[in-house]
Amino acid sequence: MSSTELPGALATAVTPVTLPVRVAEGERLSSVTLPGLTLSVRTRPEVAEGLPPALYVHGLGGSSQNWSDLMPLLADVVDGEAVDLPGFGDSPPPDDGDYSVTGHARAVIRLLDASERGPVHLFGNSMGGAVATRVAAVRPDLVRTLTLISPALPELRVQRTAMPTGLLAVPGVARLFARLTRDWTPEQRTRGVLGLCYGDPGRVTAEGFENAVHEMERRLQLPYFWDAMARSARGIVDAYTLGGQHNLWRQAERVLAPTLLVYGGRDLLVSYRMAQKAARSFRDSRLLTLPDAGHVAMMEYPDTVAAAFRELLAEYDATDAADGADGAEDDAAHDSTSGS
Repeated sequence: MSSTELPGALATAVTPVTLPVRVAEGERLSSVTLPGLTLSVRTRPEVAEGLPPALYVHGLGGSSQNWSDLMPLLADVVDGEAVDLPGFGDSPPPDDGDYSVTGHARAVIRLLDASERGPVHLFGNSMGGAVATRVAAVRPDLVRTLTLISPALPELRVQRTAMPTGLLAVPGVARLFARLTRDWTPEQRTRGVLGLCYGDPGRVTAEGFENAVHEMERRLQLPYFWDAMARSARGIVDAYTLGGQHNLWRQAERVLAPTLLVYGGRDLLVSYRMAQKAARSFRDSRLLTLPDAGHVAMMEYPDTVAAAFRELLAEYDATDAADGADGAEDDAAHDSTSGS
């Protein structure tokens, strides 16, 4: 989810004392420490043994909490984990200060390699969708299926409503915003975020709003959060301008995994008109359009998104089973030929 927190100085050596991170009933937070990188991971108890793994990747200014509505709806079919990208949620900044799309993708790849959970069913929202696309393109061995919800892929004509978020990439804008909004309350900031990210902010429950305000207050205490926002926004802008094999649309064309694309008709950050281009670019895609959804369909319409993923999973399982049967037949034919 996009954010409007106050900026602060970059702090990598010391993690400040802040309000506790919200953990929903049945969730657990843990940390994975890698060289130069510590990632917070949100999990739920495994419903059954042997479920295929899934990894959820949030968007700009968001956190693993953005998946708390969807994860329990899929807990019976995938063993899900949601990661806080470096500098977001409960993950501290990376030691190298790399907040580019490639840097975030590298963090996801390192997490999957270290945990040996791959290949996973990979989910991404907004910036997390761009990150997940890059992961699927460069490491197809790590991805079973790809589910992208309002992925931040390059647009030639960016919506006016998305321009303020893009301006975060401009040096000095975050500090200017701090001075202009220093009297805003966490409740005011939260309403602004929900108005930007939801097709209908009225769908947010009283409890959901209270939790969002709590998270806003927590983020306001982090001296590095706005720096992570600004640098990550700059990373998205930079990714939009890359050409050649690093262009995100070129990488989308390289993705081998079956892909589910979800776009909202009221999305103020990623244009609804990009849905058809995305459907053409991903070679094995299926498209779900939600006319009343905004930028975070997995939070607004989790049941609908869950049902669409279950269909994708059923197709994947059927194809995987057919491939296995074909392989067994080929092996049997080879054995028969060898023995004759």
